Amino acid sequence: MRFRTVAVTASTNLDMMALAGDGAEEGLWLRAERQTAGRGRLGRDWVSASGNLYASTLVRLRAGDPPPATLAFVAAVALDEVVSAYADPSVLILKWPNDLLLGGAKLSGILLERTHEVVVIGIGVNLADHPHDLGRPVTSLATAGYGAPDPALFLADLADAFARWLAAWRLGLQAILARWQARAHPRGTALSVHLPGLGRHEGLFAGLDADGALRLRLAGGAEEVIHAGDVFLV
Repeated sequence: MRFRTVAVTASTNLDMMALAGDGAEEGLWLRAERQTAGRGRLGRDWVSASGNLYASTLVRLRAGDPPPATLAFVAAVALDEVVSAYADPSVLILKWPNDLLLGGAKLSGILLERTHEVVVIGIGVNLADHPHDLGRPVTSLATAGYGAPDPALFLADLADAFARWLAAWRLGLQAILARWQARAHPRGTALSVHLPGLGRHEGLFAGLDADGALRLRLAGGAEEVIHAGDVFLV
């Protein structure tokens, strides 16, 4: 693993995509102390306060790898493992597909972007501070009373965990999805899913499909398989 740190950049994901185009090898991590144009899923802005983690890495896809989108689960279980060393694991929950909640509030964001046969994974974690007035619960490790770890040390642990789970992912999805479901909200949890262009669907969490898609049990008993959408715990 190799690490690069910059004081300020627009987006570590954008920078990593450029580095990927220049031939950067898998295992490289880029961390910024601050971002000026951080991005979340669906094009949302990602507020980048000082003292938090803003980092990106890349995975070069190989023949026989699982679906690239499932790298979101690799990042999620790796992040959950590392945060569990700082916070009480019993108050941490993974929410489909890759949100990590602390005490029911959003702690982190994970963004996957693909360019040719490279997937760039950006990870933002609220260590010292968190955004306000987002219309949903958001927190940081410091706000929750666990203190703010040094972002560089936190990233070193995260990179190690990610490498181990990436190796497991390349052997198949079963172990990754089993770990994710063991750390997620239990089956039967009421969910509200906002689907792009299709409005809100409500139902109960019925587990994951073989490729990591969300299974939602509707009121009439039928199951809907969801591959993309915003999920909220009800």
